[in-house]
Amino acid sequence: MDLKQKIRDIPDFPKAGIIFKDITTLLDDAAAFKQAVDDLAAHYVDKQIEVVACVEARGFIFGAPIAYKLEASLAIIRKPGKLPYKTHEVSYELEYGTDTLQIHQDAIAPGQRVLIIDDLLATGGTIGAVTQMIEQLKGNIISIGFLIELGFLNGRDKLSGYDIFSLINY
Repeated sequence: MDLKQKIRDIPDFPKAGIIFKDITTLLDDAAAFKQAVDDLAAHYVDKQIEVVACVEARGFIFGAPIAYKLEASLAIIRKPGKLPYKTHEVSYELEYGTDTLQIHQDAIAPGQRVLIIDDLLATGGTIGAVTQMIEQLKGNIISIGFLIELGFLNGRDKLSGYDIFSLINY
């Protein structure tokens, strides 16, 4: 199945000039969703992943079933104020300001083999912050996986030195 055909383009969302890649149409198709999860997980089956780290909210959609398939734990990364226990946080620059992400301090133990999963790689800013956070917790980042990569935005450049896998490329 060509998963790219299951993704809908929404012009001028969230603002004029942007073509939003809407994954809800892929998620609405049970066979397409299953294939996406299976194909992403298959790429990592022999990598001895211990923790899958994923970013809210769409990263959770793929991170949880991939962690299940890899028999790994799941570390969730959220916006401030959403996690109930002691957190570690990283702030990072956006085009229009700053943002902050948090993870529980005990979500990743030093030396654990970590796979980062998110739905989309665009400019690389968010995942760059995630890599910083995981390294500060002394996690060993094995790879970073995405359903979609917008190659024309050069997000890989901010993630040089990491193994990156994208299922769908634009």
